[in-house]
Amino acid sequence: MARGDVTDEEWAIIEPLLPPERGRWARPALDNRCYLNGMLHVLRIGCPWRDMRERYGKWNSVYVRFRRWADQGGWEALLE
Repeated sequence: MARGDVTDEEWAIIEPLLPPERGRWARPALDNRCYLNGMLHVLRIGCPWRDMRERYGKWNSVYVRFRRWADQGGWEALLE
């Protein structure tokens, strides 16, 4: 876990609030924590998605999930 990544305690609160990944093309929900850390990294640093660190996964996959969560209201649930 790197500095700024979600801790186990934080993840226990956040995980149930995220929309489920469904469909046969969806990545497993196990990736949600890694993807969330990638999203927070991009937002915290202010770098372009393409410059996101590789340890968070493929930048496009993280971005697509970020947009999907935005469309499904996942960010509103987290902010409440």
